[in-house]
Amino acid sequence: MSPSKTLERSPEKTARLEARITEQQKALFLRAAQLTGRSLTDFVVASAQETASRTLREHDTLMLSTLDRKAFVEALLHPPVPAARLRKAVVRYRERRPRRGNGR
Repeated sequence: MSPSKTLERSPEKTARLEARITEQQKALFLRAAQLTGRSLTDFVVASAQETASRTLREHDTLMLSTLDRKAFVEALLHPPVPAARLRKAVVRYRERRPRRGNGR
């Protein structure tokens, strides 16, 4: 990197997060951190952030699905009145299609 370019600074990390865990949990986290080449702190923070992001995405997807489902049911129960162009197109279609034997 050339000296004229400025390095992007990550946000200052001043907030703290503490948790009590078992020795088994710590050993598990430490082993996983070592396998990924991260410090224990970096591994735990990155893992928590990934899980939090995934949880929020899933929640947002479910919320959209619920809203979509409500809009769909509402449209079925209270369909909008067809526009004049659509009504005319239906009439033209019915006039042009061959009649079936059952009157439809």
